[in-house]
Amino acid sequence: MGYEAEEIRQSQEIFYYLLEHRKLQEEDEQVLYRAYAEQETVQNLVKSQGDIAMCNIERYGNVVYLIPKEENNFLGFSKSQLKSVLCNSKATDKDYYLSQFVILTLLVEFFDGQGSSSKSREYMRVGELQNCISRRLKEGVQNVPQEGEEQAGIAFSNMMEAYEALRSDEKGSRARTTKEGFLHHILSFLQKQELIEYVEQDEMIKTTKKLDSFMDWNLLNQNNYRRILKVLGEENE
Repeated sequence: MGYEAEEIRQSQEIFYYLLEHRKLQEEDEQVLYRAYAEQETVQNLVKSQGDIAMCNIERYGNVVYLIPKEENNFLGFSKSQLKSVLCNSKATDKDYYLSQFVILTLLVEFFDGQGSSSKSREYMRVGELQNCISRRLKEGVQNVPQEGEEQAGIAFSNMMEAYEALRSDEKGSRARTTKEGFLHHILSFLQKQELIEYVEQDEMIKTTKKLDSFMDWNLLNQNNYRRILKVLGEENE
């Protein structure tokens, strides 16, 4: 099928805008947004450019997002990059997988995958998240014997070891070698990605509209939700 020159130009302009800003909101760029939302040919061209750049282009409500695919280390994050951002300079794979477990735990605590919206709560305290992580790690170690971890696909014992190696500091240390500091840097990273609102002075966590939409439309279909529960050892609940 052929495309008009103006359609191609508009699609390129939209895709460049997404590369620069990672999202296109109707209130910010009404002309570009309407071109994407109202012209199927333009939308198809933008999505095609996204495929070539190893990205998904998704519209949730009145916002169009550019979402790098898992294997996209240019526009997204590689494992080594995430490890350096989320963990300390001497981090091992145990520390990295623990950081991913923290994020999964946060998601499951906010989103239950049921009803018209998957969101089940408006906020949680950092201390509550810390208690949830400790509880889920202990349950994982108890429910998945170490010799069965390879088959289960997750090494609870290794993550528990990494978590217990972190010191506790009631003064709220920001050092990555403490439990409080470890969580602080993960939450700060998620806030920079506009996925959560992290109110440090109140030690409160809220999710953003971006994360709420992504969870409702992408992640929490039944297949993906069961995968998350399986990782957390709750697939039978």
